[in-house]
Amino acid sequence: MSKIGKISIDIPDKVKLALNGNILQVEGPLGKSQLNLDIEMFELNINNEKKNVSIKPKVINQTSKRLWGMNRSLVNNAIVGASAGYTKILELTGVGYRASIKGKQLNLQLGFSHDINFDIPETIKVTVEKQTTIKILGIDKQEVGMIASKIKSIRPPEPYKGKGIKEKGQYILRKEGKKK
Repeated sequence: MSKIGKISIDIPDKVKLALNGNILQVEGPLGKSQLNLDIEMFELNINNEKKNVSIKPKVINQTSKRLWGMNRSLVNNAIVGASAGYTKILELTGVGYRASIKGKQLNLQLGFSHDINFDIPETIKVTVEKQTTIKILGIDKQEVGMIASKIKSIRPPEPYKGKGIKEKGQYILRKEGKKK
């Protein structure tokens, strides 16, 4: 039995859920999202009076046990994304490393001989608070993490001086330099 799958999900006041066939539509103050559920394997119980959702397998077997917790987490992520959203904060460390927004692109100066222009998707909002801090906002947890990962892969932090792009709070394993 799934420990995570058994937990019911609370629905915030401003979020609306609708199940059309096998597509769960989540609408909240930050936007709309759709989630494709396997209706033949799971049943979704939306309780509007108690403001909660629960997901249960129709038949308990090895496959449904494996997918129960994951499907519950996907529904929870869609609800949290529509109500509060997801945020990742990236920090640029290094002399002359800076970021700026130019139109629909994120302009990065990372010590290369050229600037790097990163295209920002329509569903994601990117802001540059300082020249060395990038804030990524969105309703889809997977997409926010993917954009943050792509930006970090342009200049990953190196272990000697720690120069590069890292997430806020990320620990970088530092190495000792060459000895004389």
